[in-house]
Amino acid sequence: MKKQLLGLFSALLLGLTFAIGDARAQDLENTLYMDLATGRVIIELRPDLAPKHVERVKELTRQGFYNGLKFHRVIPGFMAQTGDPRGDGTGGSGKNVAAEFSSEPFVRGTIGAARTSDPNSADSQFFINFAETPHLNGQYTVWGKVTSGMNLVDGIAKGEPPANPDKIIKMTVAADETSKAPVESASE
Repeated sequence: MKKQLLGLFSALLLGLTFAIGDARAQDLENTLYMDLATGRVIIELRPDLAPKHVERVKELTRQGFYNGLKFHRVIPGFMAQTGDPRGDGTGGSGKNVAAEFSSEPFVRGTIGAARTSDPNSADSQFFINFAETPHLNGQYTVWGKVTSGMNLVDGIAKGEPPANPDKIIKMTVAADETSKAPVESASE
């Protein structure tokens, strides 16, 4: 009897885990599509970790702010940074967002808010981690994670700045994209 109950409990727990994961994957209001020349990167936003940053990123995305911006700082084995309208790492949207540090670790695919030495200076710039970077943990705001297309991020031209920088062709909030179905990107 105990074995049967344990088996039933395990099956229910597994089903609940899949249901939660599926619901999270289908949250189009908290999903971004970042189109590169090489394909589509899908980003899961994390309002549970950084609600103010997520709100601001969605606002800028809906304004078309990120469309055409360069990846101006791309360090192999570390990260790819974008979000600067000047394209040199010194610009932003003009509106800072206060730090929302969490215990979420910086691992491959994590997206963090770029900032100066002032923890409350994050603006429009962000970076995508190529690898685990524990020295950033608790020091930078995590606001998202790449869920598809990380192989495309790996292919972004490297350099500080890159000689021929890649750009965000278009970035959209998935809930706003009704005219076409998402383009599938090759998975890792």
